Amino acid sequence: MRLGKMAPASGCRAVRGLGVLLVVLAVARGVLALTEQYPTLSLLKQRQGMAGGCASAGEWAEQYSSESDSSFLHFHESDCDIGGSSSCESVLSLNTEKILSQAKLLAEQKRFPFATDNDNTNEELAIAYVLIGNGLYDEAIRHFSTMLQEEPELVSAIYGRGIAYGKKGLHDMKNAELALFELSRVVSLEPDHPEVFEQRAEILSPLGRISEALSDLTKAIQLQPSARLYRHRGTLYFISEDYATAHEDFQRSLELNKNQPIAMLYKGLTFFHRGLLKEAIESFKEALKQKADFIDAYKSLGQAYRELGNFDAATENFQKALLLNQNHVQTLQLKGMMLYHHGSLDEALKNFKRCLQLEPYNEVCQYMKGLSHVAMGHFYEGIKAQTKVMLNDPLPGQKATPEYLKVKYLREYSRYLHAHLDIPLTEYNIDIDLPGNFKDHWAKNLPFLIENYEEQPGLQPHIKDVLFQNFESYKPDVQELICVADHLGSMMQYETPGFLPNKRIHRAMGLATLEVMQAVQRTWANSKVRMNGKTRLMQWRDMFDIAVKWRRIADPDQPVLWLDQMPARSLSRGFNNHINLIRGQVINMRYLEYFEKILHFIKDRILVYHGANNPKGLLEVREALEKVHKVEDLLPIMKFNSKTRDGFTVNTKVPSLKDQGKEYDGFTITITGDKVGNILFSVETQTTEERTQLYHAEIDALYKDLTAKGKILILSAELGEVDAVCNLILSLVYYFYNLMPLSRGSSVIAYSVIMGALMASGKEVSGKIPKGKASIKYIAMTAPGSEAFSKIARSWMNLKSISPSYKSLPSVSETFPTLRTMIEVLNTDSSHCLKKPIVVV
Repeated sequence: MRLGKMAPASGCRAVRGLGVLLVVLAVARGVLALTEQYPTLSLLKQRQGMAGGCASAGEWAEQYSSESDSSFLHFHESDCDIGGSSSCESVLSLNTEKILSQAKLLAEQKRFPFATDNDNTNEELAIAYVLIGNGLYDEAIRHFSTMLQEEPELVSAIYGRGIAYGKKGLHDMKNAELALFELSRVVSLEPDHPEVFEQRAEILSPLGRISEALSDLTKAIQLQPSARLYRHRGTLYFISEDYATAHEDFQRSLELNKNQPIAMLYKGLTFFHRGLLKEAIESFKEALKQKADFIDAYKSLGQAYRELGNFDAATENFQKALLLNQNHVQTLQLKGMMLYHHGSLDEALKNFKRCLQLEPYNEVCQYMKGLSHVAMGHFYEGIKAQTKVMLNDPLPGQKATPEYLKVKYLREYSRYLHAHLDIPLTEYNIDIDLPGNFKDHWAKNLPFLIENYEEQPGLQPHIKDVLFQNFESYKPDVQELICVADHLGSMMQYETPGFLPNKRIHRAMGLATLEVMQAVQRTWANSKVRMNGKTRLMQWRDMFDIAVKWRRIADPDQPVLWLDQMPARSLSRGFNNHINLIRGQVINMRYLEYFEKILHFIKDRILVYHGANNPKGLLEVREALEKVHKVEDLLPIMKFNSKTRDGFTVNTKVPSLKDQGKEYDGFTITITGDKVGNILFSVETQTTEERTQLYHAEIDALYKDLTAKGKILILSAELGEVDAVCNLILSLVYYFYNLMPLSRGSSVIAYSVIMGALMASGKEVSGKIPKGKASIKYIAMTAPGSEAFSKIARSWMNLKSISPSYKSLPSVSETFPTLRTMIEVLNTDSSHCLKKPIVVV
């Protein structure tokens, strides 16, 4: 009996428990290799703008091995500990008889692939498989090779050698090629064994050859379907973002073996990525019934509730995950991001710092730590954290992370803010001060490749960071101002999936509302305002700029910039505001409420198009459209005309009030589809110089009329005057929404202007935005005209006469005249506001 030459192994060189077999073949844990190579198998994949990661390889190994339905043996692990010495001896010092006895047992029971009818041959094969199990891959390869010299078509040896090459490490392409070569030989010799196809798929998938891996798994399923195979194939479909097909495979797997928490988790993830949050939540809960200590299920459940906007339920489930493992980095990261977007920056920072203690090179936590510090006015710590992210240059050929792309813009913006902390806001203008190419690249999220860019000045030691301001340190009237702002801001919250309440944004936009009210009242009383270092009468842009400045400082991560202040070259090409409603199989739940309305509009436009270009086929098109109930149903309609076979666009029109009969370009709806039914359903507005001028002329005329009627209103309290002013305010904002003149934040900025201007006219919004209405801008953009928009908006606003006590509130602009004072008030705790009534409501 030959044992072959064995090189000495020092220490524990990749050997856990010499003398025992850990897992005979990777087939028993097929998906383990996939999850090690593809960290995207998690709740959030960063390329979709989401942060997160998968469990560690050890966690996945434990989870998958516990579910394995393989027929191969699983030996117990030995007491060999990494770093120990007594039980981690050289293989030469092992008891050879012990190895042989284990191999003999394995051979007698034929518990390895492709056992033969020859007992001696089986013992030889078993020895090599024992070597594989102990991590001695080179020794196993030599042993198999010696056997193959004598018997070239010994299938078990070919198969085992392929396994050993794969185990050596796929990072070396030579190993991968040899592993695939050997497994392909086995397929040609023994084409009816599903485990070979499965094993080859395990090699192919980490190499990015997903379609080939899927083909192999499909063949394995055809030969012998199993819960494991369906689960593995579903995992690959999931990686490929074919969530519907992945869902089918996970469902089949669960039908064959319902007690699979991993498969149930992934079933939930296929729902999650398609925007079906409630269905995802049910699956995650079912996974927890099967495995009560399933950290990834709690993490996923927390993120699903966060996407629904349910902060309390999300917090509860993130906390349950951390109770099971306080060092679970992905949960700390996701919880920290949720807290940031909830406006709880102090708590968010604690999670990011803990995340970095455990994983110092975590780019997401590092970026978010820097962002949180800057948002709170801690510029020294913020820029220090940002610089660490900047040092993580991607390797050649490696795609830059979203954090790396954004961090240079954030650092420059942070420096600008720090330099202007104590300068009155009336004396400078970000849109004018920041270089045009910088703003253009920032708003488009392009790599920071700006020619001749001159960096912002570094931090100046004489400008101190923002200090925490206790609520009690403010005078009583300012305390009242803050509490009123919190209440007004909460009125702007959308109650629909995808919108998490953000108390920091609420306060900022509540203060913006009050400042707009006060500024408009002064304007109607013929008072001038101080803007950009000049004293003059307020214009409509100044009114919106009040809200813009508050929105900017509430979250410095987002570039809230006027598009018409971008470089002329950028505007001449058209600056697009683009939102995907459906991309592939991913549904944007935020705007689901508007799908039906947009669908009706598209159907009408299709009939008009075919009436003009295909009158003979109009009846057929009309009959087909009657059967269209969802966007996907439009794909077959495209084939009625060669020009629309691959997709089509539909443009909305916005009627002018200034010039009756004239129309402006609204937004563009695009629908494209592929052969397998994946579609892109998106809306965008294209901001060109010509389009901007047309809208500006319309808004200028409305603002002029509004100012004139506002001045009359101050002198007269007649109901008709008030009603006319309200309609003018809503009409003006209707055109603002359709213009989409800002790179971010248009919706909440415009709504705070509506509320503030209405309060200046003596009317207060007392009703909340209806549940399911995801964005006021889409109500405006889908309304047939300004009158229709005004009617819809007023139906829920429940306007009532304003309380006289608003007049006693201090001036917002005088109370918070600088960035420092604005940041201070946004940082201030407001919990006690809930304990006392707000007198103005």
